[in-house]
Order: sequence, then C-alpha cells, then structure tokens
Amino acid sequence: MTAVLSISFLGLMILGAPIAFAMLIAGLAAVAMKPGLSGLIVVQNLFSGLDSFPLLAIPFFILAAELMSGGALTDVLLNFAARLVGRRRGGLGHANILTLTFFSGISGSALADAAGPGAMLIKMMKKAGYSPAYAAALTASTAIVGPIIPPSIIMIVYALTDNSVTITGLFLAGVVPGLLIAGALAAVNHAISVRRNYRSSEALIDHTPILRLFVKALPALVLPFIILGGIHLGIFTPTEASAAAVLYAFLVGRFVYGTLRMDMLPAILFRTALMTSSVLFIVATSAVFAWVLTVGQIPQTVAAWIAGMHLAPIALLIAINVLLLLVGIFIEPLPGVMIMVPILAPLADAAGLNPLHFAIVVIVNLTLGMITPPVGGLLFVTSIVSGVSMGPMVREAKPMLVALLLVLALLTFVPGFSTWLPGLLGYRN
Repeated sequence: MTAVLSISFLGLMILGAPIAFAMLIAGLAAVAMKPGLSGLIVVQNLFSGLDSFPLLAIPFFILAAELMSGGALTDVLLNFAARLVGRRRGGLGHANILTLTFFSGISGSALADAAGPGAMLIKMMKKAGYSPAYAAALTASTAIVGPIIPPSIIMIVYALTDNSVTITGLFLAGVVPGLLIAGALAAVNHAISVRRNYRSSEALIDHTPILRLFVKALPALVLPFIILGGIHLGIFTPTEASAAAVLYAFLVGRFVYGTLRMDMLPAILFRTALMTSSVLFIVATSAVFAWVLTVGQIPQTVAAWIAGMHLAPIALLIAINVLLLLVGIFIEPLPGVMIMVPILAPLADAAGLNPLHFAIVVIVNLTLGMITPPVGGLLFVTSIVSGVSMGPMVREAKPMLVALLLVLALLTFVPGFSTWLPGLLGYRN
C-alpha cells in the first residue's frame, strides 16, 4: 500500500499533474491495491476533510479581499505607499514591498497578492526604469508575506492539522515574522537600487498631502486590527471574524470609497468561488492522502526513525528545515502542511519545541518554496502577469531568496520573534 502510494504520487508529480489530483489518484490507487478496503473510504475522507467549521473562514476571507479590491483598495494603498517611501532611492521598489505588506493583512493569499496589486506594481516599476525581471522577482518575493501576516489561509489549515495551536495564536505569531521578511526585502531592494541607480519617479507619485492619503487609506489599513482585535476581545471567533470582514469590506467599498458597484458582485463572487474551490479541493484530497499515510504507518515509522537519532531540539529543527526546504521545491505550501505536519509536529512536541515557534518555522519554510523552481507557484503567476520569462526572473530573485533564508534562520534560532506577540496578549498556543 505504501509503495503504491509513493510510486503513484511521485510518478504523477514528475508528469506534471496538479498536486491535488496527484494526491487523490495516488490515494485511490493505494486503496484499490489493499484487499478489504472499499473505494467509498476515499469519498468518505474527501467529505470528512471539509467537515470543519473553521474552514468556513477561508471563503469569507477570500471574499473580503475581493470586495476590498473591487472597492479601489489597491489604488488607495499603492498611492499611500508610493507617497510614503516613493521618493527614496529605489522608492517604487519600497512602495512595492509596503503595498503588498499592507495588502497581505487582507487577502491571506500570496497568489492573490501577486496576481492583483502585484501586476499594477510591476507596471509602475517598469515605467520608472526598473528592469522588468527585477520588478517581477521583487513582487514574487514580497508576495510571500501574504500567508504570514494575518489573516492567513495556510494558518487556518495548519491549526486544523495540529491541535496544539490555535488560529488566533498563529495569526498573532505571524505578525513579527512577516514584518521581518518585508524589512529584509527592503534592505535587498535598497542595496540593488544603489548599485543600479534606480531612482524614484516623481511623475508616478501622487503628490496629495500624505496625511490626506493616510486618512483615505485608513479604512483599508484597519481591517487586520478589526479582525485580530475582535478575536482577542472575544467579540467573535476566527470564523465569525471572517464574516465580519466581508461585511466591513462591502460597506467600505460601497459607501466609503464609493467604487464598489452592485454590478461588480457577480464577477467578485465567481472569482471567490473559483479560488475557494481550488483551496478546499486541495484540503479534501490532502485528507485522503493523509489517511492512507496513517493506515500505512508512514508517520509513525518516520517519527520513530527520527526519534531514534536522539537529536537535540535545535538539531532537530535544523534537520526539519532542510527536509521542508527540499519538500517545498516540489509541493505547494497548503498540501505540504497537510502532509508533513502530522508527521513532524509530534516530534517537535516531544523535543519540547514551542508549538507556535515550530508552526511559524514550518509555514515560512514551505512558503519559500513558492519562489523556488521547478514548481514555484508565485514564479509562474508573476511571470504570466508581468510577461517576463522564468529564467531572468529566477536570476533576479537569488539575492532575495538568500535574504529570506536568513530570515528563516533567524526565526529558527530566536523563538521570541514568533512567540513574543502571542505571549504578550496571553496566547501560549
């Protein structure tokens, strides 16, 4: 059973099958080869994998992001960010980082950030004289902040996979690491801009007084604080917070910015349904794959093998980082969490690692795989929206990937970056 699952999955991945279909077909093949098991087990696990109340937060957060985008959010945040940092050396690169960091507090998805505001930012950077490949690489790298700063789809799924952490704890734990990533990329952008003499472009910067732009952007900027504040104060659960975010996004887009028209709603709902179905299909097929792994005793075997090595906690964390970096090259973060966390989380717990610290390291690590070929989803999306081929973009992304790896190392060796804010607000997991 285990051999059939592994061979089928790897074979389908080599053939370029989408990860969800690879997991589903491999699971079906493994069940079919096991005497006494019915194919109905696969169907049962598909449905049970989605039978979770917290998963309702995913379509609501996606819808909130779509409503805010339809309500001119991207333009508002971009103008504010460009006015704030656009006059500095490499200013539009900094505006790119700042805008996507702002937007990450709404979308929860790296791919949505790259395909939406990322496309506009790349065009602006091209007009200002930045290399198209550099603009695309910076956008793809910065979009990684999307799943780190709350709300985050991958954090919701992680909390459902590992009961030792809560969604609220993970949301809070992601704030400082997300800001560290943005800061590291800003340092890389500054160094490259100085070397290449990338200057600001006054023609592309809104010269409205910065206080007025801030007031205009404030309704969008406060959404993450409404979500986290409402959860922390006990006003609503994370799932209820996602529904509140939808209502807030609609009211802001419709009545504050006045750009969200009713005839835009069908297209917004369609895009939301499309993205939600993609995410939840991966969750469902991951449940099938994880069930077959469990029946085949793979998690137990791997856990026993690693435990037998008697590694110190930090050595274990380094070994897990290396493993996940390799896994992330071939598997997207969402299925990576569904497959690897049930195996690795018990090991981390047995070694005495803080669950929130371990969770953030895993999430950041797997998210880095989105900008590493051959399967890096952000590279493909950014290549499409920018019209830049993969080769030049990957070359430009190398120093950014180095900076992100340094941030990962910092998060690995200094747990406080992940645990300080949750601990400050009374969340231990």
